[in-house]
Amino acid sequence: MKTLMELAKSGEITEIMQIAAKNEGVTAETIRQGLANGSIIVPFNINSRNRRNIMAIGSGIKTKVNVNIGASQMLSDINLEREKLKLAEEHKADAIMDLSVGEKANEVRDMVLAESKICVGTVPIYQALNRLKHQGVEALKIEDFFAVITDQAEKGVDFITVHCGVTKEIVEYSQKNPRLAGIVSRGGAIMAEWILKNNQENPLFKHYDRLLDLVKQYDITLSLGDGFRPGAIHDATDWCQIAELKVLGDLTKRAWEKNVQIMVEGPGHVPLNQIKENMELEKKYCHGAPFYILGPLVTDIAPGYDHITSAIGAAIAATHGADFLCYVTPAEHLHLPDDKDLVDGLIAHRIAGHAADIAQGLKGAKELDFEISTARKNFDWDQQVALSINPKEARRRLDLNKIDDESGVCSMCGDFCSMKRMNDL
Repeated sequence: MKTLMELAKSGEITEIMQIAAKNEGVTAETIRQGLANGSIIVPFNINSRNRRNIMAIGSGIKTKVNVNIGASQMLSDINLEREKLKLAEEHKADAIMDLSVGEKANEVRDMVLAESKICVGTVPIYQALNRLKHQGVEALKIEDFFAVITDQAEKGVDFITVHCGVTKEIVEYSQKNPRLAGIVSRGGAIMAEWILKNNQENPLFKHYDRLLDLVKQYDITLSLGDGFRPGAIHDATDWCQIAELKVLGDLTKRAWEKNVQIMVEGPGHVPLNQIKENMELEKKYCHGAPFYILGPLVTDIAPGYDHITSAIGAAIAATHGADFLCYVTPAEHLHLPDDKDLVDGLIAHRIAGHAADIAQGLKGAKELDFEISTARKNFDWDQQVALSINPKEARRRLDLNKIDDESGVCSMCGDFCSMKRMNDL
């Protein structure tokens, strides 16, 4: 079987490419060229169920947003996660990642893979570690990891996060030169612990070619995890982060040689003045591969409001080259997100992505703002609600308001409404 990348390199435009192009409002040739040179990915496992919404991520394509869900060891409820999946789809998430651990992890993951109508990602090392039961991390074998990937591949996972860039050299350096927040990536911490306890090289790095051969069979996209993403702005753009990024750049080229689609994951906690540099470094070291970022959060002081600190960073990052935003919720650093946290985090990052699309001049972005501004000028409240990024919330607030039936003005300004005065003039 030929992968999408392989077909694109040969000049062939497939049905999947055509569907992605239609959904993105670009030409099929744009998608083909981006797949061929690695600047665009179309995550789509050949076993994807429900004919999931096919979308592209990358250069010249509108910014996408991912939502994380999943059971934890302390709260494991499949119905709760099913409701989160439905909310993510209802509020137009582009992708869903199941990060389940704990007792019901397998049930939740299987539910997501079977029922999701949008692109699905996972972090297979969580399931591999879960299978060990009460054994330590050091007992994890490479065969355990490949067994899990095969299982998830058969069930239709579209992209997987793998922490191949957490090498023995970088881990040992981090031990001698400790960070303020250390390693905050769960997958990165697991790999670092395995390396230190076994005194061996990262098996995912060591057996990377075998990993590529496996995922290629299903055309799964690899998301190269950033195990050393900074978890505090104090640690941003340090030696460990950049050293790993350079490793990921080499792994990107090796994946492309085998026609495997790649995206690279990024920070993390980064102050405003370093965001542009971080985006440029990824594009430089990873040869223009799509960049998938968590945040970045621009300050560490806002537990309970980290969807805001993250959306600020995300808007700037996407303006300067980030392609895929992983949402952050108000619950970040505090607890497992609930339904409201999910919606608040998703909407905040959809706004950030849209703002970046406008700044980049992407076709169709600014036009949406023109339409809603026209409705606002005309006091067409129903149209404003319909065009808003979250119509349910806009309608809820409008219904709390008192609209004057004769003048059409709202309770904010009443007779002092500037638009009404100018319209009358």
